[in-house]
Amino acid sequence: MVNTLLAHDLLWGMTPEQLPAHAPSWVIESLGAGQPVVVRRALSAPGHVAVGVRGRLREQRHATVMSIDLISRGVKPEQLCHVSIDRDLPAVRALHQLRPLLDGCGWVWGVSGSAGFELASGVQALHEGSDLDLILRTPQPLERSQAQELLKLLEAAVCPVDMQLQTPFGAVALREWAGSTHRVLLKKAGEACLVIDPWNPQEQAA
Repeated sequence: MVNTLLAHDLLWGMTPEQLPAHAPSWVIESLGAGQPVVVRRALSAPGHVAVGVRGRLREQRHATVMSIDLISRGVKPEQLCHVSIDRDLPAVRALHQLRPLLDGCGWVWGVSGSAGFELASGVQALHEGSDLDLILRTPQPLERSQAQELLKLLEAAVCPVDMQLQTPFGAVALREWAGSTHRVLLKKAGEACLVIDPWNPQEQAA
């Protein structure tokens, strides 16, 4: 898995000993409890991967790096599509509602954000007001008309759904690609930039 680490992957194996001395106490607590870290879309030194640590509160997010030698286990968002949790929350109901529809389209999709974290780790991260965060692997271009149809499907869910299209060169919000804006924001490892075609890294706004 090390050779194919992607943003939103969850990794186990990092411990408080690998944190810098100034790390907040809640970060030490999270890693001390054996919780996974989330791969970030950012540059890192060879042999390391940019990750984020989640806390119990929404504002508790800590960016750091992890040595790939420490990775003991990894879970990708698409491995969580059919994992279930017994909690009656809007995001969980939305996932149950959308699962057969997305499966029926034949796309490779996955669960990220708070829902993905809880599905993978068992640590309660969702609440009544949580959105459902999803990703869609799009190695080939997705027509804007297809994006508009997909957005309609997501908007019928019982809670707000945020889907990111994962292109070979970065991520773009489905909602933005389904809109009428000529250029959209492509989030890459080193930067975010406006592009006309998220599948063509050369076709970028000046």
